Amino acid sequence: MALPPDIRDQIVLPAIGAPMFLCSGVDLVAETCKAGLIGSLTSNHCRDIHEFEGQLSAVSQRLAVHREQNPGRRIGPIAVNLSLHYGDSEMQAYGELCRRHGVRIIITSTADPRRMVGMVHDWGGLVFHDCTSIRFAEKAIAAGVDGIIAIGAGGGGHSGTISHLALIPQIRAMFGGVIVMAGAVGTGGAIRAAEVLGADLAYIGTRLIATRESMAPDEYKQLLVSQQPADVLYTSAINGVHANWLVESMRRNGLDPANLVQPSARGTGHLPENVKPWKTLWSAGQGIGLIHDVPGVAELVQRLRREYLAACETPSMARQASLADG
Repeated sequence: MALPPDIRDQIVLPAIGAPMFLCSGVDLVAETCKAGLIGSLTSNHCRDIHEFEGQLSAVSQRLAVHREQNPGRRIGPIAVNLSLHYGDSEMQAYGELCRRHGVRIIITSTADPRRMVGMVHDWGGLVFHDCTSIRFAEKAIAAGVDGIIAIGAGGGGHSGTISHLALIPQIRAMFGGVIVMAGAVGTGGAIRAAEVLGADLAYIGTRLIATRESMAPDEYKQLLVSQQPADVLYTSAINGVHANWLVESMRRNGLDPANLVQPSARGTGHLPENVKPWKTLWSAGQGIGLIHDVPGVAELVQRLRREYLAACETPSMARQASLADG
């Protein structure tokens, strides 16, 4: 199953703005959709379902106004990241909100998505599940997901270790659904590379944190501009799950990157009380070496689109040889 035409026709680039804890607020999601990408809201940083409903309603209202003021313009759909740890009634309540607001794509991670798949399919939605390995992809396929977000090496947050050059083709060989390439995607050329490898969409995370509309603190955004891939550490010593973290952020929180304490179990109980992963301790992918500014989302998407079109027009070696043979 390729990306459904009704979704494909709403976007100007084959890309999703990733749902990022404490970064993807109403402003970022609304502007991402208005710029023509799929924008993703997350329920994970909302205190309760009422706060989430307020955010989803705010994004929907902004897009409705933008659509009325700009007839014919492509406006990306809203995707929503929902937790798989909700009880059945809570999951149904969140799902009903998404259904009422016309959300087509539900993004899930870190658990078996089977219950979510059944619920979302009942109202015609799609479930895209995060996978950092082939084993996790196989489990997601068995659960009936519609899309796999294949998080390869170098991604921000909880990423995998497999190169996209191997991960995407291997998943494509066993899965006919939507594949989203995630990890270190920050240029239009990378978005085009995702398609060449066999993916339908690219996932943009760290690059969108460094925008004016993101909820991230200014200090976080400036680190994304000033740091390099060598300043990112892949470790499970923060919360028991391997993820990429900014080394300078560790130092600012009083941690020694060379002497991190490995937790005995998943969680953050071993950290000082004032150290809060994602809130005071920040993550980033290896694509930070390509981040040089903090633009508005609209400006960034225009830049990505120019880069993407240039990459699409770059002739291959076969094409060059054909032209030479004339």
